[in-house]
Amino acid sequence: MESLRYQGLVLSARPHGEGGAVVALLTETNGRHAGYLHGAHSSKKRALIEPGTLVSVEWSARTSDNLGTYKLEEERGLSPMILNDPLKLGALLSACSLCDAALPEREGHAGLFFGLQALIDTLSSEVWGAAYVMWEIAFLKELGFGLELNKCAGGGDANMLAYVSPKSGRAVSYAEGEPYKDKLLNLPSFLKPNGGPADEEAVADGLKMTGHFLGHWVFAHHTKGVPEARLRFEARYAKTVAGFEESE
Repeated sequence: MESLRYQGLVLSARPHGEGGAVVALLTETNGRHAGYLHGAHSSKKRALIEPGTLVSVEWSARTSDNLGTYKLEEERGLSPMILNDPLKLGALLSACSLCDAALPEREGHAGLFFGLQALIDTLSSEVWGAAYVMWEIAFLKELGFGLELNKCAGGGDANMLAYVSPKSGRAVSYAEGEPYKDKLLNLPSFLKPNGGPADEEAVADGLKMTGHFLGHWVFAHHTKGVPEARLRFEARYAKTVAGFEESE
């Protein structure tokens, strides 16, 4: 009999059998790890399987390669500030869905485990949008798809970066990129060398940028493509920004 104890962040819970669910967790040492939870949809256990919930875990199975079963206890639930804000909740569901869809089973990603915890904490702050974009950049890097945003791909002024190449993921200066700007992605102002505001428009630029690379690099060969929760979040954020600009 195999048995493990650890902490995990709930990524998803898929109904399975009568009243149970296969719950996927993000863990420090075992990466994305799934197990079966009996009575998952009971009133007592429903809150345990909400995405983003931090739980203590006891996993057991006959052999190490079996799905196994979970016993879960809540360590930290989600802040009402996140649950009551559709955009922040959308960001959380997006991050969890990316980890759930992209990470291979039982491959350690300690950086993503602690990074997702930090993102959840930051969702209650005023800079949560920029923090989410930064999290996705780190997510891409963890999977081997790092962006190069600190110098110009065309040899231009590194202090005047303005765009990102959709093919290479490398930054391009204003002068070098201006003739091709319709084919380039905007570099969010808060990622430029001299810094800039992390306002709604900059965050929308960031989501479009990272979303492009998620689709063309990470999920290019996935049958389902970029997770629906990520697509919904970007679309809702863009709609919110459009509404904000109309009210100005």
